[in-house]
Amino acid sequence: MSSHHFVKELQEPALLIADGEPCKLALLESLLEWSPLVVALDGAFEKLVRLGVKVDYWLGDFDDYDPTEVKANLGQDHVEIVHTPDQDSTDFDKGIEFLMAKDARSIHVAWATGKRMDHALSNYSSLSKYQNRAEVVVYNDYSKAYVLKSRFEKWYQKGEIISLMPLPSAGNVRTTGLKYLLHGEDLEWGVRVGTSNEVVEDGIVSISYDSGCLLMIEARD
Repeated sequence: MSSHHFVKELQEPALLIADGEPCKLALLESLLEWSPLVVALDGAFEKLVRLGVKVDYWLGDFDDYDPTEVKANLGQDHVEIVHTPDQDSTDFDKGIEFLMAKDARSIHVAWATGKRMDHALSNYSSLSKYQNRAEVVVYNDYSKAYVLKSRFEKWYQKGEIISLMPLPSAGNVRTTGLKYLLHGEDLEWGVRVGTSNEVVEDGIVSISYDSGCLLMIEARD
């Protein structure tokens, strides 16, 4: 696999690779193509090296092994190790915060879903923390997820699947261009969510809400 290309620092989204279920190589390559900065979380590092992916930073608590020894054995002397022992934060949050400290405000995330359900749910819920601080998009082979601004418009093809998930609530949600319209309803986790809606025809879909946090998931079966 090709490593990421040289791009002027942080003109394009940085890439955070977690240690969840790996995606298909084609998706990973597309995310790597123009990423100026690649960060691996803990156990993802060795897998990425074996795939031929160039990693810039390796973050983890490294409780069970010596990362310097691992790095040397893999011939990755250029990688900078970042020890993040804080047990009050998840690896996902540590990675996002690290990249924001590097002035990244657009961040793509891969390998953050699958495997452990608790980890996946935690990662999705964490997106609300960055609602007004960074644009974070989580990818897997079947979906991409990101927090919406209070006013959103985008062109979609007929039949595309869109889900709206409150984190944990979103007030006065209004939509156009979808099969199941919302006309000012409130969404709340565990009460009412907006899964598996559908674009009715080629064109603009608009979504707005007045309070809370609303997660968009663009899905494909």
